[in-house]
Amino acid sequence: MNWGKSLVAGMATFMLFIIGMGVYMFSRPTDDYDKQYYEKGLSFDQDYAREKQVVSDKAQPLITFASGEMIVKFTEPADGVLKFRRSADRSMDKSFSIATDAENAMRIPLSQLSSGQWQLHFEWASRQKEYLYEQEVYLQ
Repeated sequence: MNWGKSLVAGMATFMLFIIGMGVYMFSRPTDDYDKQYYEKGLSFDQDYAREKQVVSDKAQPLITFASGEMIVKFTEPADGVLKFRRSADRSMDKSFSIATDAENAMRIPLSQLSSGQWQLHFEWASRQKEYLYEQEVYLQ
């Protein structure tokens, strides 16, 4: 066999490989990255200070489950937002407003949520202090 034909066949095979890889890369779904990455980076210090405030004030919410509802008990009266985030499917994410009762607790019916792994994201204010707390739970 002639060396010229072998070189052309090798180059053609390599070019087909590169074209195939390009088609494969562009046919893949887009990466699911955080589109507000830089904005969150700018507010990192504020979020860190709110997380440290939870630790220093020992204000971690106590989460319990009873009779088809989730009970979140705070150390003091609180107002804010509780976000349920589902890492498997972001379309299932839900938000609830935090408004505590006389016992500094809030109740969330579990019938509104499907079973599985959830990331709880608490943002609340209590006695002119702001807090941020995250915890994972598994609902059955």
